[in-house]
Order: sequence, then C-alpha cells, then structure tokens
Amino acid sequence: MTDECVFCMIANGEIPATAVYEDETVFAFDDIAPQAPVHVLIVPRAHYADISDEVPDDVLVALMRAVPKVAAAKGVAASGYRVIANTGEDAGQTVHHLHVHVIGGRPLGEGMVRPMEGE
Repeated sequence: MTDECVFCMIANGEIPATAVYEDETVFAFDDIAPQAPVHVLIVPRAHYADISDEVPDDVLVALMRAVPKVAAAKGVAASGYRVIANTGEDAGQTVHHLHVHVIGGRPLGEGMVRPMEGE
C-alpha cells in the first residue's frame, strides 16, 4: 500500500465504498464517473502501479476470476460486458494502481467505450 493511493485506501477500508465483490485479494466497487449503466472497478488489495508492474500470477488470476462474478452481481453476465485495463497515461490511466473496468448495461458497439447519453 502507498500512503496516497486512493485505490489502496478504498480496497483496505480507509475510504468507504460499497463492495460489489470482494475476497482476500481483490475489491470491486462502482466507478464514481461511470461510462455506462454498469461500470465497476476491480482492484487488488496490494499496490501495483499497472499491469506491467511485477504483478504475481495469483493476483492476476484473482482479478480475472472476479470479472464474471462482478458481471453476474450487476446483471450483465448474460447480455455482455467489456473488460478494460488501462496502462499508462496515454491509455487513460488516471489512478496508478492496477485495476480492471467491467463495463456494460447497454450496447457498447465495436471499438472504444462511448459516453452515456447526455454527457
């Protein structure tokens, strides 16, 4: 954990967030700036800057195993969802703590995520 990492603080209960899913390795919660009706972030409890950091295999497996559980909990498992891991500033990573986005709840089409109507 780093002292100033907001995702570390959320994952470890220092900043309140409602869990969508959690286990001993990961914590999943709704994004505060959703790009679709369902937009959940899954973060490891331990701090890694991004997916190119030396992330242990068990942490990567825990992140991916959480994805279908989050999708089921949010009701998008049957209709489909997108999984994204931004790595670095050019990719849009704004919090430098490894995390994956689970996005769905409406047709996303091909390519990048489009803003929701009215944004």
